[in-house]
Amino acid sequence: MSATPSGGAARSTPAFITALLGEERGAQLLKLLDGLDAASLHWVSGYSAGLAARAGTPAALQPQAPVATPSAATASPLTIVYGTQTGNSRLLAERLKRQVESTGLPVRLIRASEYPVKDLAKEQLLVLVISTQGDGDPPDDARGFCEHLLGKRAPRLERLRYAVLGLGDSSYPKFCEVGRVLDTRLTELGATRLLERADCDLDFEPVAAGWLDQALAKTREVLERETPSVATVVPLRGTTSTVPSVGKESPFTAEVLVNQRITGRGALKDVRHVELSLAGSGLEYLPGDALGVWAPNPPELVDAVLSLQQLSGDEAVTRDGKTLPLARWLSDELELTRLSRPFLERHAALASSSALQAVLAPGAAEAFRALLESHQVIDVLREHRARWDARELVLALRKQTPRLYSIASSPKRVGEEAHLTVAVVDYQAFGTRHFGAASSHLATRVAEAETVRVFVEANERFRLPEDGDRDVLMIGPGTGVAPFRAFVQERAETGARGRNWLFFGEQHFRSQFLYQSEWQEALKKKTLHRLSLAFSRDTAEKVYVQQRLREAGRDVFAWLDGGASLYVCGDAKRMAPDVHAALVDIVATHGDRSREAAEDWLKALRDERRYLRDVY
Repeated sequence: MSATPSGGAARSTPAFITALLGEERGAQLLKLLDGLDAASLHWVSGYSAGLAARAGTPAALQPQAPVATPSAATASPLTIVYGTQTGNSRLLAERLKRQVESTGLPVRLIRASEYPVKDLAKEQLLVLVISTQGDGDPPDDARGFCEHLLGKRAPRLERLRYAVLGLGDSSYPKFCEVGRVLDTRLTELGATRLLERADCDLDFEPVAAGWLDQALAKTREVLERETPSVATVVPLRGTTSTVPSVGKESPFTAEVLVNQRITGRGALKDVRHVELSLAGSGLEYLPGDALGVWAPNPPELVDAVLSLQQLSGDEAVTRDGKTLPLARWLSDELELTRLSRPFLERHAALASSSALQAVLAPGAAEAFRALLESHQVIDVLREHRARWDARELVLALRKQTPRLYSIASSPKRVGEEAHLTVAVVDYQAFGTRHFGAASSHLATRVAEAETVRVFVEANERFRLPEDGDRDVLMIGPGTGVAPFRAFVQERAETGARGRNWLFFGEQHFRSQFLYQSEWQEALKKKTLHRLSLAFSRDTAEKVYVQQRLREAGRDVFAWLDGGASLYVCGDAKRMAPDVHAALVDIVATHGDRSREAAEDWLKALRDERRYLRDVY
């Protein structure tokens, strides 16, 4: 049976519609839709998707990909490219994709490491959601993309309209530097901004939400004008349940099972092995993932701020529609152990401090960096005196963010538990004792009596190879060894036949050889095949993991040349660059290459996801 639309000849009902609705209903659908303009079609699409979600339409009846008219197939879709270190850029990029899909418009989402750079010249509509890692570096999964865009081979992009959303941390001098640089570069290549760049701090939601709404509106304006005949029906994804799942905004209260110091007497560092129960949480993780920890500020620090400012902790203050006593704001909601530029700028004005204003000047990046690394909020309040009222202080301080710890266990070994390796921040500065918020919170939890609020932060860019026969090289000095404890457990539990080689470094063998007995047992069982150690303070000459890499350079290159995967975890400022330099030397020397060719060889490993880093 066929329908005869108004103003035209009979048109047969497509087979996929007949299969889903039957001939009669399919014909009625086509008759109803015939002649509708783009806005009406989009309204019908959204309305139908909403009905499907409420009715719980079986997945088998829901189309898994948009079904478009021929004109849609030739349209210029929106491309969203994201680069992420902790997963936040991916979450925002996915949100924008869902928003665009819900309007029935064409869109594709691609991680920067998987984006074919040859496509740049053909793009007409592009959104970049990208974070800045450390002090102005791109996330590892976006390095190749950034190098291409900033290099000589980047094409002219006069046809391109684009938008950039940057994520970063204002406690670093080069806040959202990567987003700023790419935004500038795209205009240099002839592209036109779809809307102005936005820069998001760790508390990214207030800025990101508004920017994504604007991006959606601009995208609809462009794509609806250029693809008027699109009639795509995209069902709403996800559950309609009103019960929040466990996540960043609704963490799980995990019981502390073990809180054990694993550094010995005389160690300069207090490192804890913490085991948490995830029983009943529904949380799942893989080796390489991180556990997010929500922790209050140390009570001593809250009391110090209140006393110095002569403020009452009971005073009620409202921010973002939430009213709490000031003490609660300072304890549970706001950052006191990390500084941010907005707070410093406001305090410099309030204190009329020329010294602080000089540090904040555009040309004082090094002085600003030194201030961020050495001072907490209380130090600035003491050094540059000014009186805050409760409301102004609450509005000026940055919202608290969770701390992420690499999970040091495999669920195949430990079940519904997550283990952490935590270096406790506890030091003297400016005549007073200083604490790290999350590490001191974890260090003081009493096993089998107290709890910690947690969630899982997936880390797709730091995964073991799917092929268990592949060899694995792991470089993790200090607490950077945590994910490799999980890797070795996982490989043992799955019966992986590939070899495992761990490079570990610390200050002293006797007091700081983390998980020593476990590594020795793994060597005995041959679930760990090689262990290279560097203890920097045990000899007159300081020895670090990069030196051990060079000493074993021939074997390191042979492993990598033979297909091994390489992982680096730990300090981003010194260790990771030093290790990379050592790897370049190894590839150049033992691979008989120039340094430039060695860099290219390592870049190829990175592009193949065989050189992965989790650095912070």
